[in-house]
Amino acid sequence: MTILRAAGVAIIVVLGIALVIRQPSLRANVASGVPTGETVADRGGHLHVPDDYRTTYQLLGSWAIATDDGHGSKELHVVYASPGAIDAYRKDKRFPDGAVLIKEVFEASTAEMTTGTVSHAGTLKGWFVMVKDTANKHPDSALWGDGWGWSWFDAGDRSKTTTTSYRAQCQACHVPAQESDWVYVDGYPPLKQ
Repeated sequence: MTILRAAGVAIIVVLGIALVIRQPSLRANVASGVPTGETVADRGGHLHVPDDYRTTYQLLGSWAIATDDGHGSKELHVVYASPGAIDAYRKDKRFPDGAVLIKEVFEASTAEMTTGTVSHAGTLKGWFVMVKDTANKHPDSALWGDGWGWSWFDAGDRSKTTTTSYRAQCQACHVPAQESDWVYVDGYPPLKQ
């Protein structure tokens, strides 16, 4: 019994030491804009939506897309940035290599409430993921270019993009934001100093 107790204490001490050693590394990753959660691109440049983004990424901001008749919203977009990306953008007015932006797209429900016409997030439609890549690590991929990896994912599958070409399916929406690193930064209060 004493041997088992001693072994248990030794394991706890080793795990504690490993955690203390790892903490500065984690802090350095966050400070440099390197995501501390799972990576979002494999070696071939295939992207996916990380499971932990809601708890490890920072909320960047949200958008409401008006209905065609102007009564409420048809979609709500909630955008997250990988750890350190916001601070790096504030410093350099550019997102650092490896920065990840994840946009959740929800169908909106609209109703009259005591405060007026209110829209709120309903069913998740999917995610749009962008990964900053000034090094052009995947030049042969139709999902990478102009300094970013770009992909849309339907709500049913976080790991399989439906995007086949960022130029044909993503870039047109971002052309007005080309001067601000292809991102509509005016809609994100945390990027302001």
